[in-house]
Amino acid sequence: MPPASPSSSRLVGQPLLYAISVFASLGVFLFGYDQGVMSGVITGPYFRKFFNEPTAIQVGTMVAVLEVGAFVTSLAAGRIGDSLGRRGTLFSGAVVFAIGGAIQTFTPGFWTMVVGRIISGLGVGLLSTIVPIYQSEISPPDHRGALACMEFTGNIFGYASSVWIDYFCSFIESDLSWRIPLFIQCVIGAILAIGSLVMPESPRWLIDVDRDDEGMRVIADLHGGDPEDLVAKAEFQEIKDRVMYERESGEGRTYAVMWKRYKKRVLLAMSSQAFAQLNGINVISYYAPRVFEEAGWIGRDAILMTGINAIIYVLSTLPPWYLVDRWGRRFILLTGAVVMALSLGLTGWWMYIDVPETPQAVVFCVIIFNAAFGYSWGPIPWLYPPEILPLTMRAKGVSLSTATNWAFNFLVGEMTPELQELIEWRLYPMHGFFCVCSFILVYFLYPETKGVPLEEMDAVFGEEELEERLEEEESERASLVSRRSSRSRRSVRVPGPSGRGLVSRLLGRTDGRASYEPIRDGD
Repeated sequence: MPPASPSSSRLVGQPLLYAISVFASLGVFLFGYDQGVMSGVITGPYFRKFFNEPTAIQVGTMVAVLEVGAFVTSLAAGRIGDSLGRRGTLFSGAVVFAIGGAIQTFTPGFWTMVVGRIISGLGVGLLSTIVPIYQSEISPPDHRGALACMEFTGNIFGYASSVWIDYFCSFIESDLSWRIPLFIQCVIGAILAIGSLVMPESPRWLIDVDRDDEGMRVIADLHGGDPEDLVAKAEFQEIKDRVMYERESGEGRTYAVMWKRYKKRVLLAMSSQAFAQLNGINVISYYAPRVFEEAGWIGRDAILMTGINAIIYVLSTLPPWYLVDRWGRRFILLTGAVVMALSLGLTGWWMYIDVPETPQAVVFCVIIFNAAFGYSWGPIPWLYPPEILPLTMRAKGVSLSTATNWAFNFLVGEMTPELQELIEWRLYPMHGFFCVCSFILVYFLYPETKGVPLEEMDAVFGEEELEERLEEEESERASLVSRRSSRSRRSVRVPGPSGRGLVSRLLGRTDGRASYEPIRDGD
C-alpha cells in the first residue's frame, strides 16, 4: 500500500503558493500602512497640538525620515538576505518594524517620534527588499507577475486601511486619536514575525547554499508534494545547474562584479523604482489630505476624500492580477504613464483656475491618477528588478533598486510640503513631466520579461549568446573540429530570441516564444 500523500498533513501546490503570497504580503501591507497612517495623523488637531503646531519642515521630517532608515537597511539587505536567508530577513524586518512602531506610539515629543520613524524605516527597508525577492523565487514563470501584483495589492490595502483607521480615530477627542493608528503597526509587525517562522524558505536560496534536500522538498511542495514529480525535479536541476555554472565561472559576488557585468540590468532596476517615486505617487500617499485641503476640502472631509480615493486605489490594483502575465510589463507601464501624466497636468490646471468646481475636479483627477498608478507603476517596479537580476546578484541588485526607491521616496516626502507652499499648483505638472520621461525610458530601454523563467533571463538581454560565443572561441583554439562545430552552432543561433532586431525589442515582441518547458535528458 503506498504511503499517505503529504498533502493530507500540510499545504502543497497552489494552496501553499497562494498562502505564502498572502502571508508575505503582510510585509508590504506594513509598508503601505506606514505610508498612509501619517497622512491622516498629521492633519489631526490633537496631533498638531501635542507637537506644538509643527512647521512644514518638521512635518516633512516626521513623514520622510522613515525613508532614511529604509534606505540604510535596503542597501544592507543584499548581504543580510544572502546570509540569513529570505525567511530570516523577513523575521528580522518585522521585529524591528514593531519596535519602531512602539516608540512612535508612546513618544513624548518630536525627536522621539523621529527616532521611532527611523527605526521603523530600518524594518521597512528589510521587508521592502526581501519580500519581492522571496515572492519571485517561489513563483512559477507563468504566475510570477500575477503573484507580485497580488503582493502590491496587499501594500495598497495597508495604505487604505490606515487612512480609514485615521478617519474613524479622528472622532476620538484625545491623543488616542493618533496613538491608536500608530500602535496598530506593532500588532501587524508581531503577526508577521510569528508567521515568518512557519513559512518555507526560498528554494533557490537553499540550493545556492548547498541545502539541496531542503530546496528539493520546498520545490516538490510547491508542485503538489510529490518528490518524484518530473517537473519539480527538472526545476530543481535547472536551478542547480545555474548555481554550479556561476560557481565554476569563478565570478565573484561583490557589488563591483555586479556593476561590471550587469550594469544595464541594475540601472534598469534602479530607474523603475526612481520613476515610481518621481511620477508623484507620494505627493498623494503621504499628503493626500493636505492636497484635498489645498483644493478646498477642510479638516475631516479631507481625510474622508482620502479614504474614498484609497478604496478606488485598492480596486485599481486588481486588474494587473489578470493582465500582467497576458499584456506584459511594458504595455502596462506605458499606458499607466500616459494616464498619470494627463491626470497630474489637469490637477494643476484646476488648482490654477480655482473655480467653484475645483474641489470636485481635483478629487476626480487624483482618483484617476491613483488608479493609473495602482494598475501600472505601483506593482511593476517591485516585480521587475528581481525578475531581471541573476540569482547570485539578485539580493544585492534588488537592494540597490529598493534603496533607490527609498532615496527618491525621502526626496519627495521631504520636499512636498515646502513645494506645496512655494510653487503651489505647478507641483503637479512637474511630476506629470516625470511621467512623460518614464514613458520614453520604458519604450526605448525596457525588455519584456513576461513568461521568462528566472534562469533564462540572460537570453532576454542577449548575454546568453555572448557567453556561448566566448566558450566557442575558446574551443576554436583547441581543435579544428571544435571550430567547425562552433560555427555551425552560431549559424543556428541567429534567429533566436536574443538575436532579435531593434524594432522587435522596442515593441517587446517574443518571436512566438512558447511557454517554458524544461530540457529533458537526451534532448
